[in-house]
Amino acid sequence: VGPDVVPLLLKLLEQCETTHQKHAAVSIINITKVLLYFSRVAELRTTLARHGGMLDTLTRVAFSTLSPDCRVLRMRVIANLSNSEENKVMMMSHSGLLDAILKIAALDLSDKAREYASASLMDLASSTKTQVPMANHDKLLSTLVKLAVTDEGEETREYAVTAMQNLAFSKENRERLVTYADGVVVEALKKALSVDTNEKSRRRAAGALTNLACEETAELMSTHNGLVEILSRVITQDKNDDVQKRASLALSKIASSCATDSRSFESTMNALVVAATSPNSTGIPAVFRVKARNASRRSEMARIPGLIETLADMSTSPSYTSKDRDNATRAIMHLTNESDNRKIMCNKVVLKALLEASNLDGSEDTETRDSAIVAIERLATEVSNRQYMARHDGLLVAIAKATERESKSELAGEKNSQPRLAKQLLMSLLLAM
Repeated sequence: VGPDVVPLLLKLLEQCETTHQKHAAVSIINITKVLLYFSRVAELRTTLARHGGMLDTLTRVAFSTLSPDCRVLRMRVIANLSNSEENKVMMMSHSGLLDAILKIAALDLSDKAREYASASLMDLASSTKTQVPMANHDKLLSTLVKLAVTDEGEETREYAVTAMQNLAFSKENRERLVTYADGVVVEALKKALSVDTNEKSRRRAAGALTNLACEETAELMSTHNGLVEILSRVITQDKNDDVQKRASLALSKIASSCATDSRSFESTMNALVVAATSPNSTGIPAVFRVKARNASRRSEMARIPGLIETLADMSTSPSYTSKDRDNATRAIMHLTNESDNRKIMCNKVVLKALLEASNLDGSEDTETRDSAIVAIERLATEVSNRQYMARHDGLLVAIAKATERESKSELAGEKNSQPRLAKQLLMSLLLAM
C-alpha cells in the first residue's frame, strides 16, 4: 500500500473524528471504506497494519462517536487484519485495541459490529503465540461466553465458540479454561453443543470440549453438571453425523483421561453405554478395555446396566472395526478375571459373542480369538456355570477346536502369551454334562 496515501487518510480521519470538520461524517465513512478495500487484499494486510497510527485509528471504533454503519466498517477492517498471521501478536500487544474489540463485542447494539468483533477474537485466538495471554484475560473469556450463549447472530455465536476451541488447543490453557469462573466456559460449550441451531457451532463446541479434556481436567469435566449426559444425548440424537462423531470423541477422551478413583465413574460408564448405540460413536470400545483392566473397578463396571450387553454387541457387530471388536472382546476377558463377575456374565448374550469371536480364523483375528477363549475359560472356573456353558449350542465344538490349536502350537514349540487351558476346559465341561 502506497506509503503516502494511507498516512494521509489516517491523518484526515483523525481530524474528522477529533475536531469539528464540515461534512466530517461523510469523510469518515468514505475513508473507512477505502481502508476496508485495502484490507480485503490478503497480501496487503501485513503492510497496512504497520502504518503509523493504523491500530490507534482502529482502536477509536469503541470510543469515538461513530455511526452504526461506520462502526461496522471499522470492525470489518479489524477482522480482516486479524486474519493475517503476521498481525496477530502485534494487534494483541497494542495498548487499547483488544479492549476496543471486547467493548464492541459485549455492548454494541449493531448485530454486524458484534459479529465482526467475534470474528476478530476468533482469528486472534488461532495463533499459538496469542492463545496463552488471551486465555488469561478474564474479560475476554467472559465476553466469549456471553457471545456464545446469548447473542442472536448465528455466525457471532459460531465465531465465539471457535475462539474458545482455538484457546483450548494450547495445553497450558486447558485447566485455566475449565476452572475459570466455576466452569462457565464448559457450561457455555455444553449449552452450545446441546441447543444451538447452528450445526457449525455445535461441531465447534464438541471440538472445544475434546481439546479441553486431559488428565488435569477430566475429573472436573466428568463431574460438571450434566456434561457427560449431554454428550451421550448429542451422540445419539443430533441430526448432524459430524457433530455426533466429535461429541463421541469428546466423551471418549474425558472418560479415558479420568483417574481410576474418579467420582464420576458410574455416570461416565452409563453415558458411554448410551453413546455406543449411535452408529457414529468412536473410541468407546478402547475406553471400556482400558477401564476393565483396572481390577478395583471390574465388579462395579460389570453391574452398569447394559454395559455387558453393549460389549457383547461390539465384539461381534460388523459395524465396528476389527480393532474395536478386539478391544470389546478384551474388555470382556478382563471383566471375567473378577471372580464376582463370572456368574452374572455367564449368559446367552455373552456366550454367543465369545463363541463367535472364538471361531474367527483370520490371522489378523488371532488375538481376538485367543481373548475369547481365555474369557470362556475364566467363566468356567465358576463351577456352577459349567453345566449351562456345556449346553450352549456350539460351545463345546469351539473349545475342541481351541484344544486342537493349542496342541499343534505346543508340538511346534511356539510360545504363547496365554496359558494353554483349552484341554482342561473341555474336560471340565464334558464332566459337567
